[in-house]
Amino acid sequence: MKHIFGALTFFAALLVMAGCGASSERRAYEYMPDMARDPAYKAFAPNPVTRDGLTLQRPVAGTIPRGFHPFHYGTGEEEATRAGRELENPYHASQKTLEEGKALFLTYCQVCHGEQGKGDGPLAGKIPPPPSYVSDRLMQFPQGRIFHVVTLGSGKMPSYASQLSADERWKVVTYVHAVLQGLGDRPGSTASKAGISGGSK
Repeated sequence: MKHIFGALTFFAALLVMAGCGASSERRAYEYMPDMARDPAYKAFAPNPVTRDGLTLQRPVAGTIPRGFHPFHYGTGEEEATRAGRELENPYHASQKTLEEGKALFLTYCQVCHGEQGKGDGPLAGKIPPPPSYVSDRLMQFPQGRIFHVVTLGSGKMPSYASQLSADERWKVVTYVHAVLQGLGDRPGSTASKAGISGGSK
């Protein structure tokens, strides 16, 4: 038994010495480096590992990017009416929401719609003027329909979906509905209580 223990000790010492010798001659020696750093392929380079030979793979059907909100409506009057009937504004007319909505409106919408939303912005004389938010027709629009217009555009107005996220579009809608149209909000949280007025201060 002593002989076996002695032999094991001897071999262990040899391994330690061999390891020290290797590290003294080759610094930063790595054992199986491919386990630490996988081989990398460029996105559009051929790849022998995948079934179709492509590195960049298509997403699985039905995949939705993180933070993306699907919009299941098309263009046209019928779809806009349906959006107005089915979509519900996730925001209340709180102080914070109205302030953010106002800032976004003045940045993206005021140039055509005007500060008060009456269709008299700086570009109104150079393009077909947009309808006033306080016209009889637009006063009847549900918030979901206004969101549909901001998302897909209408007439000469382009889509703002690439400039404004879904949350930002809803904040603009909240500001238009609660402040410019003066329709307030759900019970218990009105624009007047939030103390936000239309136009610039």
